Amino acid sequence: MADPVVVELANKLAEECLAVQTELGEDRLFMELGDVLGTSSQTLEEAFLTAVRTRMANDKGRAFLANKIKAHRAKAADNG
Repeated sequence: MADPVVVELANKLAEECLAVQTELGEDRLFMELGDVLGTSSQTLEEAFLTAVRTRMANDKGRAFLANKIKAHRAKAADNG
């Protein structure tokens, strides 16, 4: 388990990176930043990449559920 300070730093950096990534429209910006981090701290790089990937997976999961319920409700309205 990583040091709690490392996890906190990685989480904050992940949030900031994803916001910049979205604004710039560069969907792989987090990989570039991971490379930059890796030159100084492999521990922070790994924690950061984990933080980014879990957030991205969460967003995809939420979008999947939102689309499923939207389709279900549309089908129910058509059959209603």
